[in-house]
Amino acid sequence: MSNTIHLIKLCVGAEQVEDLIAWQQSNRARGADGLPRHVTRMRPKRVEDILNGGSLYWVFKGAVLARQRILRLDEVTGVDGLLRCAIVLDPEIIRTASATKRPFQGWRYLKPEDAPPDLPKARKGDDTLPPELDAALADLGLQ
Repeated sequence: MSNTIHLIKLCVGAEQVEDLIAWQQSNRARGADGLPRHVTRMRPKRVEDILNGGSLYWVFKGAVLARQRILRLDEVTGVDGLLRCAIVLDPEIIRTASATKRPFQGWRYLKPEDAPPDLPKARKGDDTLPPELDAALADLGLQ
């Protein structure tokens, strides 16, 4: 029997969700099928659980702010000839409630009960908070 599990990863080089959106619109971030992907050295062992509704949660400057549904895990060969794992993602980036996360390397498993909830979809004219303010409000339990 399969249980859902998520992955969590630092969004290196991005300070806010808009940076991730811009990166994933580039050809370098997409596979031959046009879907965004993140290539990592290690392949998760809990593939069945990840593909049972799992998402990749992105950490920006110490706070989880977004997630993307994981569609599949592809084997790819790096330019160095080593086998790697491409985490193929749904193009939709879903913003989440801000959740503080200490720095770590690589990706980690994230239990569904530990994942921050999704934010309601933004309406036209809604403002977005600066990441620092969003994280501070989350630390205070106000978000």
